[in-house]
Amino acid sequence: MSYSKREELHGSNKSELIRLIAGVCCLSLLVQSLPVAAQSGAPNAPTPQKAAGLRLDIPHSWNPVSAYRASLVAEPNLANSNRIDTLIHDGVLELSLKDAIALALENNLDLAIARYNMPIAQADILRTQAGGSFRGVNTGVVQNTPGGGVGGFGSSAAGAGAGGTSGGAGGAGAGASGLVQSTLGTGTNVSSYDPTISANFNVEHAAAPLSNLQTYGVQVLKNNSTNGNIVYAQAFPTGTSIQAILDNNRTTTNSPNSFLNPTLNTYYRFGIQQELLAGFGFGPNLRFLRIARNNQKISDAAFKLQVLTTVTQIANMYWDLVAAYEDEQVKDRSLKFAQQTLESGRKQLELQAIPAMDVMKDEAEVANREQDLTIAKTTLQFQELLIKNALTKNLDDPILEAMPVKPTDHSTMDATASALTADMIAQALRDRLELGETTIDLENRRISREAARNALLPEVAFNGFYAGSGLAGPKVPGTTVNSLVPTGFGGAVENALNNSAPDYYVGISVNIPLRNRIAKSDQYRSELEARQSELHMQQLKKQIRIEVRNAQYALEQSEARVESARKGRDLAQKTFDITAKEQELGAGSNLQTLTARRDLAAAESALVAAMTAYQKARIELDRAVGSTLEANGISIDSAKTGTVAGSGQ
Repeated sequence: MSYSKREELHGSNKSELIRLIAGVCCLSLLVQSLPVAAQSGAPNAPTPQKAAGLRLDIPHSWNPVSAYRASLVAEPNLANSNRIDTLIHDGVLELSLKDAIALALENNLDLAIARYNMPIAQADILRTQAGGSFRGVNTGVVQNTPGGGVGGFGSSAAGAGAGGTSGGAGGAGAGASGLVQSTLGTGTNVSSYDPTISANFNVEHAAAPLSNLQTYGVQVLKNNSTNGNIVYAQAFPTGTSIQAILDNNRTTTNSPNSFLNPTLNTYYRFGIQQELLAGFGFGPNLRFLRIARNNQKISDAAFKLQVLTTVTQIANMYWDLVAAYEDEQVKDRSLKFAQQTLESGRKQLELQAIPAMDVMKDEAEVANREQDLTIAKTTLQFQELLIKNALTKNLDDPILEAMPVKPTDHSTMDATASALTADMIAQALRDRLELGETTIDLENRRISREAARNALLPEVAFNGFYAGSGLAGPKVPGTTVNSLVPTGFGGAVENALNNSAPDYYVGISVNIPLRNRIAKSDQYRSELEARQSELHMQQLKKQIRIEVRNAQYALEQSEARVESARKGRDLAQKTFDITAKEQELGAGSNLQTLTARRDLAAAESALVAAMTAYQKARIELDRAVGSTLEANGISIDSAKTGTVAGSGQ
């Protein structure tokens, strides 16, 4: 080949290099533009939805390009549901317990926050299906809504977990309720199960000065090479991994001693590796996926527990509102009677029928009643604010924030016979969600324990590959070349695949860590953590038994308290009627009547408090038994979407 011809080849390689760089730049710009297109609302891009009842499941598409595009999550809908508008009459929010629960399912932010935990758990499944490790899920109950005994108001404070959550069992890997979860998911390394394709295309010009002309026949050896290589790799849950390689090379040279110019080389290789001890089988290699699926079950149970907890809180807040509303009415009636008595006393004083001291006592009673009413009104206003905060996504509207709330349900005591304690305990052990979460968490620990045992074994792997090479190229005039050597690239590929130049290998690799203290520590620790979790399960069962019995005792006590308060109210009413009649007949004084009326107001307030305690005791018994959702007719599907039938959305 002449020198001018070789320079022409060198020039063509320069053109190929320029085209390669331009193509790579265009491809890079295309890939980078895909997520941007999705965000900018391009015609083919997914548009984030802001409708109520939005499901947050991971979007799925058969379009292979979608794997490289960002999946967007719609912004939270912070508008209150339309139901609240239908409950406003003449500037007053009229609210039943059923309406309050429905509004909470639609608007309560604790529930809205908890809804994201389920698609987060689903994302973990997608990750572990590809061989990735699980990231964990939050299983605690969000308790950021103040009122009803949580959130810093009432009988207890908010949860101590992150974001106002209570402690949860399993899923997150950090430990809760005195448990340790440091070895959750421990075991051998897991490779990615998503196949990968790696490609490399390059053009190179190399020039090397030589010290003699004997070998290559030129003073400066110039080589122009074009390489196109592709590699396919994939791992499988059995502990198997494969790799397929196809290398292609085209080389031109200015050496007159080359027999083929250009020279075409093709090389393929198929390799396999199989773990035989540590990392062998589905158990250690699918542990992340199995734990992630269990975490999804835990996340579903945790959301159901969130709904139960929120409904319990809303019910307690509603009866607190009823108590404040009724107590304010009691205090208002008491003040009005005291004012009427004071007016009557002043008229009698003008007629000099009573001494001035009696009027002063009447004025003191009015002042006391005004104080009581002020306290009752502010208590009612605070309870109204708490329940509006719990039942809305925002209180930006000053009219809604200041709007009074009127409860339409009144506290009554049903004369229904309660179930036997043994039956209630059996129901609680069957239906309590905490037990279900702990059972699944215990299964996760057992999966990790088996994987830790497998990781104790030495690493023994079978390795093998089969490969072939092919050669082709046009003959350089004046040289002697095997006549069977093809001239085109297709011939090089055919020679590589026809076993004319095979290359194969089989072998066993062994890696034995002496003493093996790290794996031994993890294995034994996983055993300890699993046993610890078993004890926690037994402790939880005992705790549930105590909670059921305590809730039943509290209900019986509240029933007795209501009966006592009702009798006290009736007696106070009769006493007031008698003193009022005596005053009309001139046998009694204003002070006696006012005292009897004050006692009646106190008895009525005591009855209101007793009825409220009774309602809360019933709520607690439903929670302890695990029947809150069924007792209130709540659908978990509606709670998941935040859309309740009849919401008008």
